[in-house]
Amino acid sequence: MALIRVLEIENFRAIRKLRWLPSAGMNCLIGPGDTGKSTILDAIDLCLGARRSLSFTDADFHGVNFDQPIRIGLTLGDLDDDLKNLDMYGDFLVGFNAATGIVEEEPGTGLETALTLQLTVRGDLEPEWTLVSPRASAAGRTRNLNWADRVRVAPARLGVTGDTHLTWRRGSVLSKLTGGKADASNELTRLARELRDSFDQKELKELEESLKLVTTAAGEMGVPVGTTVQALIDAGSLSFTGGTISLHDEEGVPLRSLGLGSSRLLIAALQRKAAEKATTFLIDELEYGLEPHRIIRLLGALGAKDEAPPLQVFATSHSPTAVTELSAHQLHIVRKTGDQHIVSRASGAGDVQGTIRAHAHALLASSIVVCEGGSEIGLMRGLDQHFTAIGERPLAACGATLVNGNGDETFTRAIALQSLGYRMAILRDSDKPAPASAEAAFTASGGSVFAWGGGRALEQELFNALPTGPVSELLELAIEAKDRSLIEAHIKTISKGATTLHDLETEALIGGLGVDSRTLLGNAAARFGWLKTITTMETAGRTIVGPAYDDADDSLTAVIDGVLDWVADGGR
Repeated sequence: MALIRVLEIENFRAIRKLRWLPSAGMNCLIGPGDTGKSTILDAIDLCLGARRSLSFTDADFHGVNFDQPIRIGLTLGDLDDDLKNLDMYGDFLVGFNAATGIVEEEPGTGLETALTLQLTVRGDLEPEWTLVSPRASAAGRTRNLNWADRVRVAPARLGVTGDTHLTWRRGSVLSKLTGGKADASNELTRLARELRDSFDQKELKELEESLKLVTTAAGEMGVPVGTTVQALIDAGSLSFTGGTISLHDEEGVPLRSLGLGSSRLLIAALQRKAAEKATTFLIDELEYGLEPHRIIRLLGALGAKDEAPPLQVFATSHSPTAVTELSAHQLHIVRKTGDQHIVSRASGAGDVQGTIRAHAHALLASSIVVCEGGSEIGLMRGLDQHFTAIGERPLAACGATLVNGNGDETFTRAIALQSLGYRMAILRDSDKPAPASAEAAFTASGGSVFAWGGGRALEQELFNALPTGPVSELLELAIEAKDRSLIEAHIKTISKGATTLHDLETEALIGGLGVDSRTLLGNAAARFGWLKTITTMETAGRTIVGPAYDDADDSLTAVIDGVLDWVADGGR
């Protein structure tokens, strides 16, 4: 029917400037909140929808600057014969170069014949739809798509609710399925008349006195109402439209009574069946009201798994399930850079499909901290819970998320996510040197690296930097997590039999743990993974490290403060 090849937006709501070349099939817009994803859907809907008028306010202008007009342009390709009609649109046909993304002044060899439709709103708030081409402008010609063509190319939109799509109301999926020919006006008019005729005022006894008073008053004033005023259904107030006819189940229950998820699935399936007549489908928050397995079914109904997509879909999502199920070329990351918005196809960063599926939640954040292992993730989670409890701003409120680097894969994963355009940092141990070339490439591209000093792993840092009391609490947590006899054996192994667990506990009680004992405990904890699980280290961060934070050595707090400050900078 018609596919959107180029979308251009200027001065519309959150978007100052945007130029985007969407795909022919699924276009799932992802990224952190408030980046303009829904604004993009609104722009397509307003420009391409079959509306004769729209209401705008000053708030629709970017920065409430109504001196700069709103411009939304859509270049449409894959035109049918009616849209390529030379008599109707000849001067307005342009050429789209798929290889370069450039719209040429006129069609030509190697170019797709296209039309550019533009919606403009100036300070008077009056919308104006026009076809745009340099040749037509030079000739002083202006025109819009004719109404029949606008109705044919108008997108269907599924928002939070979809009741209208389960009726034959204008613009609904059902009306698309019937080609707009479900004209039941004659039958509806007949039914309305029968209903008026069957109304029996005699059954409404409470009206009798009022009717007599009205008749008397009319006679006194010489108003010609006859001998008796009647209470009948007003012929002007009872009317039916296409929206009056809706889908019902076999028991006569309206399908609009279905659960939210079920109705969205049904509407998506109907839209696919209507694809020959309407190929553009807009869906806000595609996961809304759906469990993960039903999200997968919805994506299938929209043709996300088809080699030849039946629909051009524009969707927004904050669902890791949707991110995991879709291919990298179907995911489009929305972000603001300077004074303009950019939409980047995830596949443009190379072979990142594995990274996306392993860390789907990360693509929904604005800042990502890749932690070398689960212990760093647990510590940061626990500290976040502690600091939030005392009034600090949580990591999530800054748009940040934590990703497990899985040890030696830390830089590989961080660079892959960085290539998608995300703001990146790494939190790692320093007991092993980082790969020099990878670290240099990461930092050269704007990445930040935070590492414990002195060649220490996290466990070694904690046992050396915390006061004696919290160190003893860490040891108790390790005993609880691993079993006392196992901890005892580990200490004997590291000390080569020179020290026992009892010796260390006694030392802590009498005068506090010395440097050598702290080092021994740190080495044993790091080597044997006393606190390696996310859950154990989360507990340590929340109940031990957090409360002792102000008394810990700078070697620990300087690194953590660096990470927290970096996160906070991204949330401003």
